[in-house]
Amino acid sequence: MVETDCGLGFSRPAEDTMMIRFLGTWKLGSTIPAASEVEKQVSSGPLVKKVTFETEELTAWDSALITFLLKIFSQFSDRKVEVVRDGLPDGVNRLLDLATAVPERAGARKEAVKVHVLARIGGSAVEFWRSTIEFTAFIGSASLAFMRFLTGRARFRRSDLALVILETGALAFPIVSLISILVGLILAFVGAIQLKMFGAQLYVANLVGIAMVREMAAIMTGIIMAGRTGAAFAAQLGTMQVNEEIDALETMGIDPMEFLVLPRMLGLTLMMPLLCLYANLMGILGGLIVGVGMLDIGLLQYYNQTRLAISMNDFWIGLFMGLVFGVLVSLAGCLRGIQCGRSASDVGRATTSAVVTGIVSIIVATAIITVICDVIGI
Repeated sequence: MVETDCGLGFSRPAEDTMMIRFLGTWKLGSTIPAASEVEKQVSSGPLVKKVTFETEELTAWDSALITFLLKIFSQFSDRKVEVVRDGLPDGVNRLLDLATAVPERAGARKEAVKVHVLARIGGSAVEFWRSTIEFTAFIGSASLAFMRFLTGRARFRRSDLALVILETGALAFPIVSLISILVGLILAFVGAIQLKMFGAQLYVANLVGIAMVREMAAIMTGIIMAGRTGAAFAAQLGTMQVNEEIDALETMGIDPMEFLVLPRMLGLTLMMPLLCLYANLMGILGGLIVGVGMLDIGLLQYYNQTRLAISMNDFWIGLFMGLVFGVLVSLAGCLRGIQCGRSASDVGRATTSAVVTGIVSIIVATAIITVICDVIGI
């Protein structure tokens, strides 16, 4: 319920003195008068050198009154007006003393700062250059760690690699199965609408088979792993950064790139081609459900048509994409985790950034691989 029964009264007991009377209930929810009303009264008439207060008609108050008094005290301070607080309740005076006991720290107040557009562009350019250097350095460190792994000199726990393989492999099957079957169903439905007009619904098997094996299975699996595993990598490493565990590893002479990044990169890179292979089967199964169930195509006929449509080039291109996406997603997740700040909110930002970086990398890599395949004719 909104209280409206509060107000102000003004009088001048002397020529240079103004008395402010508080009337009614001054509580949160009441319609508090504007502080500018007091300033207007002080500015009108003879010069005011002293302000006093009268609260006999004040029935109730809370922090709303304290906030109002602090505002008008600031006005009086600017005008060099003496404030006599004897007429205020003792509780109000104690709270005012408490509120003004410690002066406001310089720079603590948030102020809107307008930044010139050229300054924003320059800042963005500097940030982009800094990010590029950090990304290049991370790629270099990850490559050196992988080279040490190939020569048997990398130090990491094999149990960590096994855990990553489990989390990025078998535990990802349910979501990969669901998404891949649905993508196969959607491709079949979209293709059937057009092909049925020409009595060529049998070629739905070609459409689904080539699309899934060559690109869609790898892309959808990569996006799933970017949202699921890449985000998990960033959250794990970001939390370790917040808890200063990564600093502790470096202090003990253990390279975080070998101990933390390498198992994650190896695990996801190994499992991505296998997940793509599994997604191929699930996507083709989705197309088969539509073809056999709704287009009256025989099961063996659909199988033979799919087998004739898919070439080994399509198969190997899809697996290669999966391998590349595994590297990109794992690097994006680990990079954002290592770059994470020291607060809990930074972990959330690192997770979001890992997903965005992973998906953008997948799309860019898909475009590059597709163009290269077109140029070399496969």
